[in-house]
Amino acid sequence: MLTPNALGGMVTSPHHLASQAGLDVLRDGGTAIEAVVATASTLAVVYPHMTGLGGDAFWLICHPDGRTVAIDACGALAMGADHAVYAEAGHSTIPWRGGLAANTVAGTVSGWETALELSSEIRDPLPLDRLLRDAIFYAEHGRVVSESEAALLAQKQPELMSDPTLARICFPEGKPWMTGSIRKSPELAQTLRMLNRDGLRSFYNGPLARSLAADLAAAGSPVRSLDLLAHRAEVKEPLHVQTSDGFLYNTAPPTQGVASLLILALSDHLDRSEGPESFEHVHGLVEATKQAFLYRNRYTDGSEHSEARARALLADPARLEAMAARISMTHALPWTEQTQWGDTTWMGAIDRNGVAVSMIQSLYFEFGSGVMLPQSGLFWQNRGSSFRLAHSGWNILRPGAKPFHTLNPAAARLRDGRTMVYGTMGGEGQPQTQAAIFSRHVRYGVPLQEAVRRPRWLLGRTWGDESLSLKVEPGFGPDVMSRLEAAGHTVEALPEQSIIMGHAGALIRHENGRLEGATDPRSDGAVAAW
Repeated sequence: MLTPNALGGMVTSPHHLASQAGLDVLRDGGTAIEAVVATASTLAVVYPHMTGLGGDAFWLICHPDGRTVAIDACGALAMGADHAVYAEAGHSTIPWRGGLAANTVAGTVSGWETALELSSEIRDPLPLDRLLRDAIFYAEHGRVVSESEAALLAQKQPELMSDPTLARICFPEGKPWMTGSIRKSPELAQTLRMLNRDGLRSFYNGPLARSLAADLAAAGSPVRSLDLLAHRAEVKEPLHVQTSDGFLYNTAPPTQGVASLLILALSDHLDRSEGPESFEHVHGLVEATKQAFLYRNRYTDGSEHSEARARALLADPARLEAMAARISMTHALPWTEQTQWGDTTWMGAIDRNGVAVSMIQSLYFEFGSGVMLPQSGLFWQNRGSSFRLAHSGWNILRPGAKPFHTLNPAAARLRDGRTMVYGTMGGEGQPQTQAAIFSRHVRYGVPLQEAVRRPRWLLGRTWGDESLSLKVEPGFGPDVMSRLEAAGHTVEALPEQSIIMGHAGALIRHENGRLEGATDPRSDGAVAAW
């Protein structure tokens, strides 16, 4: 499968209709930022099991003059969601589904709003109705149910049927939607039209916000109108680290962006003499992942000290070298760490002026909390279910705090002048897949599309899987597999192109303006270009 090339602009996402929506905005003169808003809103309609307006988002925007900015569009825990709420309901942990799982504000729409404000500094903006056009069309006129959506509805039916709106809409006559069926979303279409009429801020302040708060309260969520009103997305400096490849960027805590950067920074100290599908490459990245996750699991959450700690570590070459020295290239570190689930959608766009965007948007679990709001047609996220019902330590429940996030969009400014934006869905697998794609392409010269297509691995659990094994897709040589097992890895063989490996993508801009893009054959996605 060849890597697409273009000059005018390029978009990649895990659904082909969303990629096309973004490309059409570029063709109409929009910026990469505007294209990503069109892509994201369309994904909310055509890929609703993975993403939507009821979730959170994080952005990286790479300007051609060298500036890189991040947007944190993460919602905080409701002020009324204290320990007593869960104790009174008889919970010792926060449930994954239901109203008490829908305990944080959804930040996605605020991220769109803030990103478009930044876009307006580049050029006169396109009207909001132009950016939401395709999303509204598919919501009103219908879209085809994807195989992944239908499969997850069937798989998760027992835990989703308790929500009356979701059960009525997604399980007519008690049966899940089928692959290839055509579905309309009139409530979601009306929500998008209200945002167009009243502005994106109306998601948090106005008639739409009041309807969201009313439906959330009826579902048993602690999120109230005052929580929505208090929310704002933040423009931030991204995390970055310098390696022999160039400057690598990701988002600051509460995301696991520091883990993604650490894997690549630590592996930069390891031997690269063997090939991209060698034991040395796979084992080295897996062991770098373990070191990165050990740091992340202790120091990365929404607390005030987490971000400063991450920045200090990434800026200290001696500390990074010391961490890398803990990696054995012959023996696997025993692995018993409990890690995070989750899924999401990553999307990217580059416009003809060289603005490159890496954006990730999520409901956390498939269909989020399983709460579907009847007036707006939104699934509300369950990101706050990751909080610990403890009074001290990591990621503790504190009203007004931001939850730990698996989300992390990636970008790089390479030493040869190329700009790369890349990312994936997949919770625990996000940093690992980012490292696999980046190292294959940048360090070993594997063509971009091929770097995404090739078999991948995943250490730990994802998509509700409790296993902490090293999960490996077929395609690696038998000698690689035997050496991984001999080194002490607990290897679990997966089917080819396994869905648990996530939906990855990448875009690159060369100094001469040439664009390259890749999409994941594990998804329903496409690269759209002109």
